[in-house]
Amino acid sequence: MRTLLITGPGGSGRSTIAAATAQAAAGTGTRTLLLGADRSDTLGAALGVVTGAAPVEAAENLTAWRPDATESFRADLTAFQDRASTALELLGAARLDAEEVTPLPGAEELALLRALRDAALSEAYDLLVVDLPPTPHALALLALPEELRRYLRRLLPAERQAARALRPVLGRLAGVPMPSEWLYDTAGRWDVELAAVEAVLADRHTSVRLVAEPGPAGADAVREAGLALALRGLRPDALVANRVLPESVEDTWLAGLNAQQRKTLDEWQGTYEVRHVPHLGHDPRGTDDLTALAVPGVNAAGSTVEWPVTDRLAEDGVLVWSIALPGAIRDELDLVRRGDELVVTVGRFRRIVPLPSALRRCTVAGAALREGELRIRFAPDPDLWPQGR
Repeated sequence: MRTLLITGPGGSGRSTIAAATAQAAAGTGTRTLLLGADRSDTLGAALGVVTGAAPVEAAENLTAWRPDATESFRADLTAFQDRASTALELLGAARLDAEEVTPLPGAEELALLRALRDAALSEAYDLLVVDLPPTPHALALLALPEELRRYLRRLLPAERQAARALRPVLGRLAGVPMPSEWLYDTAGRWDVELAAVEAVLADRHTSVRLVAEPGPAGADAVREAGLALALRGLRPDALVANRVLPESVEDTWLAGLNAQQRKTLDEWQGTYEVRHVPHLGHDPRGTDDLTALAVPGVNAAGSTVEWPVTDRLAEDGVLVWSIALPGAIRDELDLVRRGDELVVTVGRFRRIVPLPSALRRCTVAGAALREGELRIRFAPDPDLWPQGR
């Protein structure tokens, strides 16, 4: 099964491109699920059907689904209250009824991730096309599983679970109740669920595709998105240039816009695999319009990029960790070593990544940004490095 994640700046037409891509794949006999999270039914408007909380058959081999974040959030909160009933009673907290619960910010993203995981595990489809939120929110969504798992490991480390048998004794000594079994069980269950989502996002059969309208605003959005994706070890499989005007435009106003588009397209061509989707002269609606867009198919290659460690001990006495960051600017780059983790900041994006095992026994000896690649040098720590190496 393949997964195609589609995102782009707001107003770029990403939902329409996602719908057209899913329809084209279904037309070849591929069992396709089109998954979205918008509160408004943008996917349904493009497909000509109503989509919602229950999967709906939009065409032969094509299913569309917009998970209900409200219902999912209510179910999660109710289950949590049931498991934490003892602790809530000790605190004197009153339970919330499902009818009075409204989803918190981020509930849509969590519902989408859960639906993505469930669809991938169901094996009912050959292709998942996911209409992600606009680029800034999509980037936060892609980072969410990894970050939440890290928070769980820090707040409830696995090694503390070995002391479960001592909690009653410690509780009597401290005079306060110690964290009960359900807390660690819940954390373990969340970790398993998040790991499943993370596995789908990192799978070699998962691709990320950018959609943008060529122009100054689109160019800025693509540069930022490409850099943020690179920080997560991802590279877009293609850049869909949407609403491209014909090359020959006689109208004076459109000619200026056309020249602006051509300039941006030339800039993109050297960095991305750019695929043009024509401007239809109106907002696409229905299967005929989606077919007329002639969107590119799904590539076989995934989006994951390796961050290799090169052994240069014999030549320079260091190991070099190479991180591809196309478009990064030296003044916006910052690195901080924290124990066995490296905090990488590029502009307004940050990621905390665990060091490869060999580098944990080294000290940072320097770093350089060359041609869109960050190269971090690590020197072996004599106190930790195996003797004779």
